[in-house]
Order: sequence, then C-alpha cells, then structure tokens
Amino acid sequence: MDRARLVISSRNYSSWSLRGFLLARLAGLDFVVEPVDLDDPAARAELLLQASSIRIPCLFHDGLRIWDTMAIAEHLNEIRPEAGMLPADREARARCRSISGEMHSGFHALRASLPMNLRAHRPGFRVWSGPRADIDRILFIWERCLGRWGGPWLFGERPCVADAMYAPVVTRFLTYDVKLIGGCAAYAQRVMEWAPMAEWVAAAQEEPEPPIHELEVEAEF
Repeated sequence: MDRARLVISSRNYSSWSLRGFLLARLAGLDFVVEPVDLDDPAARAELLLQASSIRIPCLFHDGLRIWDTMAIAEHLNEIRPEAGMLPADREARARCRSISGEMHSGFHALRASLPMNLRAHRPGFRVWSGPRADIDRILFIWERCLGRWGGPWLFGERPCVADAMYAPVVTRFLTYDVKLIGGCAAYAQRVMEWAPMAEWVAAAQEEPEPPIHELEVEAEF
C-alpha cells in the first residue's frame, strides 16, 4: 500500500490544513505532507474565503481521495477506531460531533475578521461585535465541555476530533491578543503544547512563502 498523502495549502494561514494535519496525527496515520503552490488561483481563493467550498486539505489514502475536514475525520475514525478519535461515552460523542460541526459550518465573522496567521502578533487588537459574539460562543463551549468532562482536553484525558477542530482558534486568540482566563487559558496552553501542534507551528515559522497581504490584518486602536 502506498503511503498516505495529505495535501495542504499554507501552514501559516490555513486553519483547514492545520485541522486535517492534526486529525491525521490523532489517528496515528503514516502520511506525508504535500503543500500546493499558492500561486494556484483555486488554492488562493480558498485561503481568502472566496471559494464556493474548501477542498484543501485533501487526504489520499488507500486509493481514496477525501476532502473536507469532517469527511477526513470520519474516514480516519472508521479505519482507526483504536485511536479513540471520538469519545467512548455516548453523551460526550454526541456533544463532540455537535461542536465540531458547529466549528466546521459556523463562526464566519471570526474567520473573516481574525484570519489565522501563526507568524503574526497583534497586541491591542480591537475585536468588533461580530467576531466578539463568535469568541463568546467558543469560550462558552470550552467552559461547558471542560466543566462537564473535567479536562484537560474538551472531553477528558485525551485529545479528540473536537480539539483538532478548535485548535486553529487558539492560534487566532494568541495572534489577536484575545484575553483568556481560568480553564480556557489552561486549555489554550495545553493545545499549543500538543506535540502535533508544536510540530505544525515550527514548520510554519520556517515556511518560505511570502506574506499574503490580504491576510495580514493590522491592529486598530
């Protein structure tokens, strides 16, 4: 069997590519990462949220081509049930799927106003009411999950699909100086210390691509 391939776009800017990578690591899949050329108009349109759908990352595995992060998550859970990508408890599993789906399809104001940018830091960034509502909702989700299942991950002692889905949000909070306290602050730190996350961030720092100016949002005072 050929080694699996995960096609990604930008490590620095692509939250969807990061999710696909974390999911594949979570599954324990043996795979190689293949970045696309960001001069490709389709790849650039996806990064700038100008495409009709998101088809990168794309996982090539066992003769199959799987795109869309939720489809990748379900495929990996199906072939690697021993990885525990979804919680064992029925209630937790249902909540995990629900909040993962919410991240997958929602929070549009946050995506548009606070694009992922791992190499940037915007101290004092002013967050307007649209993305602020998304931030409040995300923190509510984290607080409820951490309180119900005891942490340190959203559903207990080990990371799962939901943690991979929300990990790029943690980087946005750091980039745009969103203040976190208590359990949410500890959770964000845990995510950033997660070995696959640290691997991705280190690679993003070394990525040779030039800045994408449309995604270099400056602080407003």
